[in-house]
Amino acid sequence: MNWTDERVEKLKKLWADGLSASQIAAQLGGVSRNAVIGKVHRLNLPGRAKSGGASSAARTVKRPVTAPKAPNYAARVTTRTVTRTAGATALKEEVEINAIQEHRYVPASNVVVPISRRLALTELTERTCKWPVGDPLQDDFHFCGCESPDNSPYCNYHARLAYQPTSSDRRRAAAAS
Repeated sequence: MNWTDERVEKLKKLWADGLSASQIAAQLGGVSRNAVIGKVHRLNLPGRAKSGGASSAARTVKRPVTAPKAPNYAARVTTRTVTRTAGATALKEEVEINAIQEHRYVPASNVVVPISRRLALTELTERTCKWPVGDPLQDDFHFCGCESPDNSPYCNYHARLAYQPTSSDRRRAAAAS
């Protein structure tokens, strides 16, 4: 069975009129329901909700969004389009999502920002901090160059930035303080 331009146009018209794949196959003749469905997908024709019964989008009740009153919370409402299936039909519906993020400010203790010695790559040694500063393609690019402890490529300040503790280490540190 070949899909001629005439048959494709007739398929598009019947699909837009709301006929089922079985009804379209019967009107076209010589083609199965599955062949019609496959052609509809290849043509990227829009899907339809099942006829009969109320659609789930009509039953969806939108609730008002209330943000928590605590000052360390930030509430954000976003609307996303999700695809779900109802039988053999794919439906798209918009869903409101409440995203609440907790923000806590924990000041770092005993952090001293070192004054950079502004060393070039050729000036680095085993005992200097190799933390890059700036854009490597610019003339003002340099390395920190402060003194680094044994077995570390960075000074104490940049080592704290580079090596973040795991979540279990964070919990232990929070419990200890």
